[in-house]
Amino acid sequence: MTRKSIAVDMDNVIVDIEVNWINAYEKAFGVKVAREAMLGIPEDQAFPDPDAARSLLYKPGFFRDAPVIAGAQEAILKLQEHFDIFIVSAAMEFPNSLLEKHDWLNEHFPSIHWKNIVFCGDKRVINTDYLIDDHLKNLDYCQGIPILFSAGHNAGIEKYRRVNNWEEVLELFEQTTRV
Repeated sequence: MTRKSIAVDMDNVIVDIEVNWINAYEKAFGVKVAREAMLGIPEDQAFPDPDAARSLLYKPGFFRDAPVIAGAQEAILKLQEHFDIFIVSAAMEFPNSLLEKHDWLNEHFPSIHWKNIVFCGDKRVINTDYLIDDHLKNLDYCQGIPILFSAGHNAGIEKYRRVNNWEEVLELFEQTTRV
């Protein structure tokens, strides 16, 4: 019997990019933006200067220093008992992120083999049974079952099955596949 596969996005799914971005913006520009300001709008639009906020994504260290989303490490280990897990990131837009995300994964998710890390420009190339992502632009082209991971920018979207945290991810897979 072939194991089912799950593609897991990085940013806002296992990496808390929202908190990292808020902290980086405050450090660079002296303005603290509330996380609630990101609800229902594109992430960069929550900042007083969206262009300045976006420029932070190109700065060395931005992706390397981001915190892990609570529960992600334990949940990935649990899911790996029954599924092939692939970490998938559209990292090509931000050249510094390639090495930084690679090193971040090695530190925080050492159980993910290098063959199961996919850095791509467009996630339409991903062909797994499930895709857990925070962006519709990726889920809309999912070849398997799309699962929307809650993030500020996708608040109010009801197009796909939503999970709000890693505990709910585990509950979903326990219900659907008897993990």
